[in-house]
Amino acid sequence: MSGGPAPRRGPGEPWGGVRPFSIKTKLGALVVISVLITTGLSMIAVQTKTELRFITVFSMIATLLITQFVAHSLTAPLDEMNTVARSISHGDYSRRVRENRRDELGDLAETINVMADELEAQDRQRKELVANVSHELRTPIAGLRAVLENIVDGVTEADPETMRTALKQTERLGRLVETLMDLSRLDNGVVPLKKRRFEVWPYLSGVLKEANMVASTRAGIASGSGGHTRTDVHLHLDVSPPELTAHADPERIHQVVANLIDNAVKHSPAHGRVTVKARRGDRPESLELEVLDEGPGIPKSEWHRVFERFNRGAVSSPHGPGSDGGTGLGLAIARWAVDLHGGRIGVAESKRGCRILVTLPGLPSVPS
Repeated sequence: MSGGPAPRRGPGEPWGGVRPFSIKTKLGALVVISVLITTGLSMIAVQTKTELRFITVFSMIATLLITQFVAHSLTAPLDEMNTVARSISHGDYSRRVRENRRDELGDLAETINVMADELEAQDRQRKELVANVSHELRTPIAGLRAVLENIVDGVTEADPETMRTALKQTERLGRLVETLMDLSRLDNGVVPLKKRRFEVWPYLSGVLKEANMVASTRAGIASGSGGHTRTDVHLHLDVSPPELTAHADPERIHQVVANLIDNAVKHSPAHGRVTVKARRGDRPESLELEVLDEGPGIPKSEWHRVFERFNRGAVSSPHGPGSDGGTGLGLAIARWAVDLHGGRIGVAESKRGCRILVTLPGLPSVPS
């Protein structure tokens, strides 16, 4: 490893815009030096009347030494890169190539290190995904199995209350599987976008009404189905101008807004308020959405992890009353749905609570 982190730049981008020590420059310098040595020794031979064969031998030895030095400086980093690449191919992502050169090999070393970083991150996420999915599936399956075993063994009767408990665990299991399938489809790019123009106010009003109805239904059964059961949180819609329209896939945007509302309600205090704002963007039919709650907010150090899968936040009391915390997949789905539109989603500054800002690009710009 190098003594300190090298300044990052794009792969193949020269240092400071100019590559002073490129391989082409070194090879050109090798040729020039070899010619100068041969010419210089020839002039010395003429002046000292030395036999030409001695000068030829000296010239060849000097040229070979210089060539060997240059060749070693080129092949040594290639050997190191080969060793690191072989380690990566065997699943060892901890090794890195030293980035102490200012030529094409330095660019290649940086590219290999970036690749190793990304592969290491993906491998870590894969292992975390398997562990988290196993944990999430184990909970409802264990609860459902316990209920059914008690019924079979005669410990409890199959009364409505017992079956309601079994239904609760089944719903939680089904919701988790459905969410994982959504993520899989999004990852594989098999979710087509069906964009169309729609009016924002009636559309978002319908999403909020549906969220209230689902929360009331869940609260009537029990908590633990993978979504919030809060009925004390007020949902407020703010669309300006009222005739605002947007161009996007309504089904995918429904996923985004519903998941953001679900997350905001879970983190709201008792009798809190969640506000959904919609404004016109910079481009035709573009849209800016905000979802703001009155909860404890998210520390700035955690902003970059908010949309990671199975991330439930790091605040001390992240979930409001009646919330089981969910699976930590809703915001990941929201991010992927926004990415499909070519938009942006992220945490924004807020005086109180958490503020999620979504920007959708709308219609593609027409070149003039």
